[in-house]
Amino acid sequence: MSKPWHIAHFTNTYLPVINGVVRSVSTFRQALTDLGHNVFVFAQHASDYEDAEPFIFRYPAIDLPIAHNYPLTIPISPFVDRLLPALKPNVIHSHHPVMLGRTAASKAQELGLPLVFTFHTRYREYSHYLSLKQDWVKNAIDRWVGEYLQNCQHIVVPSESIRQMLFDAYGVKDRVTVIPTGINLAPFQTAKGSVIRRKRGWGRDKVLISVGRLAKEKNWETLLAAVAQVMKTHADVRLVIIGQGDEEKSLEKLTQKMGIARRVEFSGPIPFDEIPCYLKAADLFCFASVTETQGLVTMEALAAGLPVVAVDASGTRDVIEHDEEGLLTDNNCDALARAIEQVLNNPVLRQRFKEAAKRKVKYFDALYQARRLMDVYQQAVEDKKAKQTVHVDKRKKIFKFIIDEEQWQKLLGGVREKVLLKG
Repeated sequence: MSKPWHIAHFTNTYLPVINGVVRSVSTFRQALTDLGHNVFVFAQHASDYEDAEPFIFRYPAIDLPIAHNYPLTIPISPFVDRLLPALKPNVIHSHHPVMLGRTAASKAQELGLPLVFTFHTRYREYSHYLSLKQDWVKNAIDRWVGEYLQNCQHIVVPSESIRQMLFDAYGVKDRVTVIPTGINLAPFQTAKGSVIRRKRGWGRDKVLISVGRLAKEKNWETLLAAVAQVMKTHADVRLVIIGQGDEEKSLEKLTQKMGIARRVEFSGPIPFDEIPCYLKAADLFCFASVTETQGLVTMEALAAGLPVVAVDASGTRDVIEHDEEGLLTDNNCDALARAIEQVLNNPVLRQRFKEAAKRKVKYFDALYQARRLMDVYQQAVEDKKAKQTVHVDKRKKIFKFIIDEEQWQKLLGGVREKVLLKG
């Protein structure tokens, strides 16, 4: 084996937070380690949490009273300033364009290292967390991201949809590679669902399952409305939603209003090592989010051999081919309900989708994707030596958007207000 690399990942969120970015960083950290490399993770401070993994270094952080106490990382650490050069990283990998993402870019510049950035999120879709004029906030976010991209030697995107978005919005067509977060397939293939069925009292019910953060952008209301329709003619159907978030109480009230509360189970967060068993215990994976960049939870459903019914949207359509591993629908409850009923009523169709899922998921093996990421790192090193960075098209309209000091202070004031509400 060639000499092990030293790889530094900078992320605003890591364990014990559970979200798609954390899952991606953790999965690649483990796979790259299995390949013989040293991976250092720089992330937010987490009170009352002890890292089980080595080489996790923490920056100060406070919890924002939005998005279920989402941590706001403070990108100042004299300890990391001294430590990072001593670790002699070969490459710095950033997972956000702000906070520690900015730190990653400055450290890469300071140490003469290549910067790789994973574009995990459709950032403009989260503008509603700031109570400012939404058009302005979305444009500001797009402009800041566009400026950040130009610091990078390479961009990793989790799906073809995001590659297309980068081209459409920023004109990026080179130095960008699609690498989905890999999955350790073994736990999903060996998991047994029967224990969960007995433990949760699901009996012979047809179990629809969905996984995700309970937030507005995940489109849960559409899924609940669709399932409510299905339950009118299927007395044996129940819906299980795994996840937590600041919309949990309002969604629970919505199920009561719809008259389906007794047949909808909000399980809260489930330890990741138990997720495969929950998926194996279900009959059908249902998903309505329209803001996914990759569809990681959908990939995990395929790994568990589940057929899928989902809204046809970015991320999800990169994982599911309509009428192959499942059905994709328009973004409305009627279409989603019809598709769920079609799969529930046709055991032959369900079995065909299950077999296709087992074939499709081989591409998402974690070690395979980690080897592809190493190829990106190698290319980034060569591009850094050649003084090459990601090229954007400055003729795109987003680069004509100017952020003046007064507007900038308004946005910062909005963030401060959310912090102060925490007390």
